[in-house]
Amino acid sequence: MAFILFDNMTTLDFVGFYEAVTWMGILNVKENVRWDFCSTKEEIKDDRGLTVKIDHISPDLTNYDLIFVPGGMSTRQLRYDSDFISWIQTAREVKYKVSVCTGALILGAAGFLEGKKATTNPYAYELLRPYCTEVVKERFVRDGNLFTGGGVAASIDLGLYVVESLTNKDAAQRIQDLMDYPYYPSAK
Repeated sequence: MAFILFDNMTTLDFVGFYEAVTWMGILNVKENVRWDFCSTKEEIKDDRGLTVKIDHISPDLTNYDLIFVPGGMSTRQLRYDSDFISWIQTAREVKYKVSVCTGALILGAAGFLEGKKATTNPYAYELLRPYCTEVVKERFVRDGNLFTGGGVAASIDLGLYVVESLTNKDAAQRIQDLMDYPYYPSAK
């Protein structure tokens, strides 16, 4: 998995998802689960001032099975950054593309939402409309191998949903219990 991190991201968007999906590797409920923190620079600062060191600078994203893009106010401008979007587009052949909150704007700007249903933070539904076929007003949405989550705290639900989708309901329930998280509505 490639966790795409950038300046002024919302850390809960990232950490909620990260906490849920990395348990797949820790518990060995899925084989060969590994993850990298990726960015276009060696260090990023989130929207509250937290600094994160990055080990993988602008890697070719085709080497991953899943990319994850968090949101944050900076996505509104970042979607127009041609160098950043060109890097994200190296994930065109990546099997699973996942975003939380306004990370969907980045997937959209990269062309990954064309013909798809998606969601984002409720305050950004109108910004998402030009990129996808339908904006779905739900906590998380799956369209094929594209997963999108709503605003900020929806990252935990989306993480558990991705776990369930890639493994099974029992694994998601086990991780939910380990996280002491009572709110996840299992997939229907």
